[in-house]
Amino acid sequence: MTKYGGLRTICSIAVLATVLASIAMLADGCNMLQSPNRQVSDVQITTQVKAKLASDVRASSLTNIDVNTTNGVVTLAGEVENAEVKHGAEKVAASVPGVVRVNNNLQVDAKAASIAH
Repeated sequence: MTKYGGLRTICSIAVLATVLASIAMLADGCNMLQSPNRQVSDVQITTQVKAKLASDVRASSLTNIDVNTTNGVVTLAGEVENAEVKHGAEKVAASVPGVVRVNNNLQVDAKAASIAH
């Protein structure tokens, strides 16, 4: 075997190993057990929840609501005017495709609630 022939063989093996590793990573990323709706990324879910909250919930409450999504579980946090807004935000978040569960950690502002009554 010549000097260059051995180098070519080593390079070929390295390229083959890289290709096989890439194929393995791509195959691992394909999840055939979940429907396409379940594969929606957390970032997309958060964006969709925020967009729906903007259109369906009182605008004054929107700036006080933080949305975080991990593995399809949406967590709502912040302070809202009343229980109606709190439950409405949870309902809106749950309606977004890909949401597995909603943790509603929104707090009702006692001052705003007492002024409303």
